[in-house]
This record gives sequence, structure tokens and C-alpha cells, in this order.
Amino acid sequence: MGNPVLLRPAQPVLDPAAPEIAELIHDMIETMAAADGIGLAAPQISVPLRVIIFRVPHESATPETEEDDHPAQAGAPLILINPEITPLNDEKIDDWEACLSVPGLCGQVSRFRYIRYQGLTPDGQLVAREADDFHARVVQHECDHLDGILYPQRMTDLSTLMFTSQAAHYGEQVEPA
Repeated sequence: MGNPVLLRPAQPVLDPAAPEIAELIHDMIETMAAADGIGLAAPQISVPLRVIIFRVPHESATPETEEDDHPAQAGAPLILINPEITPLNDEKIDDWEACLSVPGLCGQVSRFRYIRYQGLTPDGQLVAREADDFHARVVQHECDHLDGILYPQRMTDLSTLMFTSQAAHYGEQVEPA
């Protein structure tokens, strides 16, 4: 938090198959794994491009996700280049979020419960999926980074902003994205 690249919209990727994009994706996967995160956006490592990666936790994976040939199977990272999100209805749910860019803190954020997202894979193939609940939350959180938004900016009640150690004390399990 505080890095100017996190506060402005990221630029579209013109060539998903470019070697520098492959290198960026490799760096993002390593960074996310080293930080034990579930998602990461390129701006979080100071690269202002529209690239995200995330893991669909097994308990959040849909049968469609698990049967898909694409490497977005439960637990495996999904890479999306130039992602777009469309809410499927107006229903929102509040839940806890944490972020690798806002270390040590978490808070309750309202997000769309049902979304459709699409983007390109590193080889330029279109991926389009529907997601709900935690899966949808992770995608929305990472895409917010591409628009220069950190989760505290989405919070409507700052009294829920707390240290992750306090959340754990009260029984909340919050994974950073």
C-alpha cells in the first residue's frame, strides 16, 4: 500500500504471448506462492498491466471448473489477461478480505455473489466462466487491483477493519489475495 502503481488503472496487454508477459506470469506465480496468497495482480508487483492469477480453492470449485481442460482446476492457478467481470444479478454478500498489498489487516467487503468473468490465457485463448461466493470474491478482488482499487476503498464500515491476528482470535479465517 502506498505504491503509486496500485492507485491507477493498469494498461491492457497487447500481446498475451509476448516473452515479457510469460516472464511476468512466472514472477507472479512465484510471488504468490512465496507469500502464500490465493491471488495476485500485476500491479501488486509494480507492473501496471492487466494480468491476474488466482487459485480456485477446492471447496469453491464448481463441477464445470473441475471438469474443464483448462488449468483452472481446483487449486491450480488460473492466469487471466485483460479480464472483464459482469455481475449476473444485484445480490451482494459481505465477507472478510485480506490482501498481500495491505499486509496484516483484513476487513469486511461487500461483493457481487454471482459473476461472469472472461479473459485471455497466455496463449491467447478466451476463458469465460461463471463464479459465485468465494470464487467470485477472489476474481473481483484481483480485478479491482487492475482498476487502482484496494479492498479498504470498498469497505462501507471501517469498524470491521482489523489486524488479521485479531480476526484469527475471533475465529475468522482470512486468506490474503
